[in-house]
Amino acid sequence: MIVLMLLISVALLQLDFSALGSYGYLGVFGLALLGNATVIIPAPAFMTALAAGRSLNPWLVGLLSGVGAGLGETTGYIVGREGHTILNQQQRFQSIRQQVERFGPWAVCFFAAIPNPLMDIAGMAAGMLRMPYWKYLIACCAGKTLRFTLLAFLGYAVG
Repeated sequence: MIVLMLLISVALLQLDFSALGSYGYLGVFGLALLGNATVIIPAPAFMTALAAGRSLNPWLVGLLSGVGAGLGETTGYIVGREGHTILNQQQRFQSIRQQVERFGPWAVCFFAAIPNPLMDIAGMAAGMLRMPYWKYLIACCAGKTLRFTLLAFLGYAVG
């Protein structure tokens, strides 16, 4: 699985998003959405923003990647809404759940902004705690947009 993710990452870095014209932005959105729709399984969605930032407007890349990634994280939220009895037995889940319960959308935004697999757990916790979906989505999109904008500008700087 790790080898596959590395190969996809290298392929994304070779892609010239500007050659796709305005479809490059649609591709950024779609790849971020799909890359974040996985639960626990890592996907190199961050490489999309890094690669696209080299040739597209990094502000738009960050925004579209962030919104796509935030929408993709809905899968974790749904798992939490439906699978709370299984999740409650995991110690790591309990720790993240406590943070989400205490800080609400701010915790979701924080976990979305930093590169880690804990965002999936935070999404599940938000779903289990019945955080209103709109609050979850706004917080998640804000954190992801911050993260992907920084990555897009990093791609722009080195590209």
